[in-house]
Amino acid sequence: MKLVIISGLSGSGKSIALDTLEDCGYYCIDNLPVVLLQDFIDHVMLEDRQTYQKTAIGIDARNQTENLADFPNNLKFIRDKGIECEVVYMHAEENIILKRYSETRRRHPLTTPDRPLREALEIEQEVLRPFAVHADITIDTSYTLYHQLRGLLKNCLGEKGKGSLSILFQSFGFKYGIPLDADFVFDARSLPNPYWVAELRGHNGKDQPVIDFLQSETIVQEFLQDISRFIERWAPRFESDNRSYLTIAIGCTGGQHRSVFLVEALSQYFKDKIPNVIVRHRELR
Repeated sequence: MKLVIISGLSGSGKSIALDTLEDCGYYCIDNLPVVLLQDFIDHVMLEDRQTYQKTAIGIDARNQTENLADFPNNLKFIRDKGIECEVVYMHAEENIILKRYSETRRRHPLTTPDRPLREALEIEQEVLRPFAVHADITIDTSYTLYHQLRGLLKNCLGEKGKGSLSILFQSFGFKYGIPLDADFVFDARSLPNPYWVAELRGHNGKDQPVIDFLQSETIVQEFLQDISRFIERWAPRFESDNRSYLTIAIGCTGGQHRSVFLVEALSQYFKDKIPNVIVRHRELR
């Protein structure tokens, strides 16, 4: 049996996550009170294994604070029952969430007449800390589009084989901020920049002219080899430590040329070495 617990900040995409998992065959429950979690495991899941073979539960800050704080004990209870359980924590930058609430005009569950949205977000982040600390997968949705998020979740949870390590290679631009969900960040800004070659400026790292330019640079090849050796050495260690998901972020200035080329090259190199390789280009629209 498999249980996925989805938590995170309001406005970070939890509803999209549950809808996606439902499409993957999960029985989904939104906002189950934490106080009922153990009863649900004992008297529902374990008594009807066929129906609840794959289950996803959304838990958010509408729970009582003391119940949220007790989540680590609930998580131990679940795993002691022999249920494979993964915790997904979703978040986004504060300015992004403020913008989303402004656009949708929805009320944050923790706002009150005396508590503005920004203060509610601070409280929410604190009360959900037990989920963030115990998360197996952390996803930053600040710059993730709807279909990108669905694809990412399907790869991470819907299609991933048990006992295998998934690696997400992600390109990004430093001028737009470092991905907060990255396990390792590599800085490619010291490499030759195709942006300064007039005929290459309008291309990106997936286009052949840029590929030819960067492949011809010895320092780029050395950079690729160093990252590849690092991953080859340490990925098995993470997998043996029961890690199921690893995010490798490669950044350049704008996230259009060098980082995109490097992520594409790394994904091609590792696609036959690692069971599940995922590619995401954050700044390519």
